Amino acid sequence: MTDSLQTTHQHLPRLIAWELTRTCRLNCRHCRAAAENRHYDNELTTNQCFQLLDNIAAFSQPIIILTGGEPMLRADLYDIADHGNSLGLRMVLATCGTLIDDTSIRKIIDSGIQCISFSLDGATAESHDGFRRVPGAFDAVIAAAATARRNSLPFQINTTLARHNLAELPQLLKLAEKLGAITFNPFLLVPTGRGRELADQELSAQQYERTLQWLAAQRGNSGIKLRVTCAPHYQRIIRQNPDDQLRDNHPVLTAPQSSSYTAGCMGGKSFAFISHTGTVQLCGFLDLIAGDLRLNDFDFADIWKNSELFQQVRDVDSYRGKCGYCEYRRLCGGCRARAYALTGNHLASEPFCIYQPREMEST
Repeated sequence: MTDSLQTTHQHLPRLIAWELTRTCRLNCRHCRAAAENRHYDNELTTNQCFQLLDNIAAFSQPIIILTGGEPMLRADLYDIADHGNSLGLRMVLATCGTLIDDTSIRKIIDSGIQCISFSLDGATAESHDGFRRVPGAFDAVIAAAATARRNSLPFQINTTLARHNLAELPQLLKLAEKLGAITFNPFLLVPTGRGRELADQELSAQQYERTLQWLAAQRGNSGIKLRVTCAPHYQRIIRQNPDDQLRDNHPVLTAPQSSSYTAGCMGGKSFAFISHTGTVQLCGFLDLIAGDLRLNDFDFADIWKNSELFQQVRDVDSYRGKCGYCEYRRLCGGCRARAYALTGNHLASEPFCIYQPREMEST
């Protein structure tokens, strides 16, 4: 039985990233939304946001990531978070950190937001600010992390990894731990939005593999939890290499090892993205529309259950090339956004995977 024919309860959303606004004070080089510091039309109203949360909570209890842009620029952020919290949803916040102080932290906590995330894309002000293209962005994140820690609000550190900062990865991990983060979450660059301009910064397949192996080797060696995003074959690496076989070497310096770990590609299976205008996607990096909430009375459940796009990606046996017959296809699935960005086909093989499946493609 293929994934698309399995019962609906096996594909409930566990995580929804919701772009409350696209407005942002930063000008990050990799931004999937090419967000700017300006007003964007057609954002959902407060009441529409409440209606959407009601619908989601009626059939599932996912974590809701309030993101942007900069979600703290919406005056009704705390009302939206409080409404979701009242429905039993776990509300978390992804923020640039520039608006964090003791007052806003108290509002965040009082609204029921349980955790926040900050992004650090360099271990120094020079590298981070150069990537975010706003002077002082690094210092703002460091100060925001200190404020969150002082107010006992858990936070994680996200890092977009590409060639420009790969050598800083060990320092970034240590910095996240030093700041008191509960999780360090590297994202492997997907060249969408402004990120298309960084195509030459995309890790090679070999660098991708070695980086994931190095991250896997840090499990148990660090005082912080590791999570890896936009790198589905991290799951393969963990299973191929017992801990004692993963060498603690930096991926920039070492030769390729024999193989490749995280939760695989969750898009359409346990994760979805909702844009600032109410369109639903597999993820924020894959610019294909699964449905428009404004056109179906904000019935997210209907889109989740019946979208043709979601049905397609749940049927992993239908993926093209080696992703369709790889023995790790249900654990990994390849990055659908990266496949689309580089081939124009969201069902194509993951273009940055060096693994050769043991199973032969049926003829």
